[in-house]
This record gives sequence, structure tokens and C-alpha cells, in this order.
Amino acid sequence: LAGMFSLMNEARRKVGLQGLGASEGALQKALAYAHERVQGGVPIIEHADVKRMILTMRSLCEAMRAIALSEALTMDLAHYGKEAQRGEAQARIDLMIPVIKGWMTEVGVELTSLGVQVHGGMGYVEETGAAQYLRDVRITPIYEGTNGIQAADLVGRKVGRDGGSTMHQLIDEIRQTVQQLNDADGVLAVMGQRLSAAANLQAESTESIVNLLSSEPEAARGAAFDYLMQTGYCFGGWQLARAALIAQKRLAEGSTDPFYEQKIATANFYMHNILPRCRGYAGVVTESGSALTEYPVGWL
Repeated sequence: LAGMFSLMNEARRKVGLQGLGASEGALQKALAYAHERVQGGVPIIEHADVKRMILTMRSLCEAMRAIALSEALTMDLAHYGKEAQRGEAQARIDLMIPVIKGWMTEVGVELTSLGVQVHGGMGYVEETGAAQYLRDVRITPIYEGTNGIQAADLVGRKVGRDGGSTMHQLIDEIRQTVQQLNDADGVLAVMGQRLSAAANLQAESTESIVNLLSSEPEAARGAAFDYLMQTGYCFGGWQLARAALIAQKRLAEGSTDPFYEQKIATANFYMHNILPRCRGYAGVVTESGSALTEYPVGWL
């Protein structure tokens, strides 16, 4: 049985990676087009809305990649790490797999659609190939367990089985990163404030889910997808913050590689323009009440 679950985890992780792969391809194509397409006398990459779309794609691709690689290590530790630490690593990867599969494929659909949007009308025809990424990724929220199933698994089996303990352990790790950001100055300290707020929201939503599981399990299942998405955006911000801390260290050591400045700037964009999505999803989890469960099926 353990072997079967291990295979399922690996399969679902790879579906999440498909979401990332399609998103990265769409980003590269959109970025090249935005630099060469001139409108209003300038390349469209200089238009604020196109720049917003490209940065949304880039920051989320980097966040997805960081989560996928970080949790690939967790999966290895669950199998090959020190015996005493394998249980904790297994609990963490079990928790993260629905997020990797669900959140990364949902984001993949969004980002490949943005890739079409950057191309304008040309993106909707076959000449550019932009729409192919959207068509290819659209199946990923469906197979290896639909994302509704992933959300139900995250809430009902992974959070529910330990009362949110594993999730709270990860939130504690996020808060350690927050402290490191707060100890820095300038833009990193601002990132710390924003990541701290997201971590607090994640803790509140987790407690709300745990309480709903015992009192109104159908309401917990109804809020599960929003909880999954909130988790993905929160953890994505955490991983980008970790990268920004390392980049800042390299710059302090004297590096002049613009890669590190770009890492910090990308993380800063995510914290201001993407991480606030957590607030909306948290509002559904903690405040939606019985609007869903009391709506008669016969009216649908």
C-alpha cells in the first residue's frame, strides 16, 4: 500500500511539473514576442499591462519551480533520509503533493492563457503557436485526480488526519524566513511584512478548516479548493523569499551578477502583486459560511 501511494505521489508531482513546463514555454514565447512587436512606437514589453502579464508569468514560474524542487528533496528524504526523520518528511510530502499537482496546474492554465493574451489576436491563431501551450496544459487539472479531488485530499486526509499539525510546522518555517527578512533592510524587510501577513492568514485558514472538518465537513469540502490555492500562493511567496535572501547574501559578498538583482526584484513583484491573492482565498475559507451548502441542488 505504501508503494502504491508513493507511485501516486510521484505521478501527481510530475503532472504539476507539466503545468510548470507549459508555463515556462508560454513565458519564453510571449517574452520574445513582446520584445519584437512594436505598437505606439515602442516594443509592447514597455506597455505597463504587458509588463504586468510577463512579470506575473515569470514570478509564478519561478515560484512553481522552487516549490517543485524543494519538495523533490523532501520526497527523497522520505525514502532515503535518516530513519528517524523519514516520517516527518513523508508527512510533509504527502501534504504538499496535492498543492504541487493542483495549484501548479491551475496556475499553468492561467499563465498559458496570459501567453496568448500577450500575443493579442495573433495568439489565437496557429501561426504563433502560443495557443498550443494552453491546449496542452488544459488537461492537467483533470487527470491523475481532478483538482477538486486534490483539494479534498489536502483538506480531508492531509490536514484532517493530524489536525493541521504538519501545516503548522511549515507555517513555523515560513515565520523563520520572515524573521530573516525582518533582520535585513530595505526591500527585504518589506517582503517580510507581506510574507508574515500571508503566513498568519494561512494559520487562520488552517484552523478554520480543522474546525469545519469536525463541525461541518461538507462546508470544509466546499472550501477545500480555495484553501489549496491559498496554500500554493503562500508557499510560492515563501520560496521566492528564501531565494531573495540568498541573492542578497551573494550581492553583499561582492557579486555583480545581475541574476541576483533580478531574483530580488522578481520576488518583490510577487509579494506586492501576487501574494495578496491569499487574502481573497482566505476570505472564502474563513467567511463564506453556509452560502454553498445551503444552496438547493434542485435550483442548479
